[in-house]
Amino acid sequence: MINKLVNEIKKKNAPVVVGLDPTMAIIPECVKEKAFKEHGETLEGAAEAIWTFNKSIVDAIYDLVPAVKPQIAMYEQFGIPGMIVFKKTVDYCKEKGLVVIADVKRGDIGSTSAAYAAAHLGRTEVGSKSYGAFDEDFATVNPYFGIDGIKPFADVCKTEKKGIFILVKTSNPSSGEFQDRLIDGRPLYEIVGEKVDEWGRECMGDSYSYIGAVVGATYPEMGRVLRRVMPKAYILVPGYGAQGGKAADLLPYFNEDGLGAIVNSSRGIIAAYRNEKYGLAPKDYAEASRRAVLDMIEDINGIFA
Repeated sequence: MINKLVNEIKKKNAPVVVGLDPTMAIIPECVKEKAFKEHGETLEGAAEAIWTFNKSIVDAIYDLVPAVKPQIAMYEQFGIPGMIVFKKTVDYCKEKGLVVIADVKRGDIGSTSAAYAAAHLGRTEVGSKSYGAFDEDFATVNPYFGIDGIKPFADVCKTEKKGIFILVKTSNPSSGEFQDRLIDGRPLYEIVGEKVDEWGRECMGDSYSYIGAVVGATYPEMGRVLRRVMPKAYILVPGYGAQGGKAADLLPYFNEDGLGAIVNSSRGIIAAYRNEKYGLAPKDYAEASRRAVLDMIEDINGIFA
């Protein structure tokens, strides 16, 4: 799947992933009103609003970007109806040819880690049959358990040709409480990056590994170091836009071939109808998202000029 991701990035000239992280506060009132009229102010009504919102945005942007990144927590909060919409969103995005990066941040050991890997990337055995439960293309994984937590995912990556992005240096302000701690004089994030590189060399695609890393856009100097440490790891870069990351800070995350990183934007895209720049009504939220994607692609590609 890393080969498909790289090829789609090159074909669309867009190192961009759209975060499908809907909340009730972001979804326009016109969408919610229609869903609530049919299902009431219920979990089912919320799920229907999310599905309508997601589908319209995907229809507007699928030809521009290589990938989407649904954050599972935004769906889990609505219980079973929310999880059904999560699965519908994953399937619909794949029908549109998009690579789906599931932002699930799983981390555990042994049979639990293996079950997470099977649920999101692999197959679940049921008697004599097997099923892809959620069947995303990539998943985000927490490395805190070490290789015991990573190996079940790496094994699935090898058999299913899918991938993971391991949390290395996250974009949130308090990430340094643990990730910047010095271990024998070196920051923990750099040590984790070295392990990502080590693990990734056992799971190589054509040019890049199935095992990538999450490194926030808000820490470009650390990104520069980690790019050197993990030359074969694709870097998923959150924190652009709403969290303060700027395109000018992103060049260190890329390799000399112009590849090696994919930059995420969530609120900046799916809530673009609120941006006065586009001058659109809430009902035109999908068109606003398309314009925001085009602006983001231009902004990021400008760093290579």
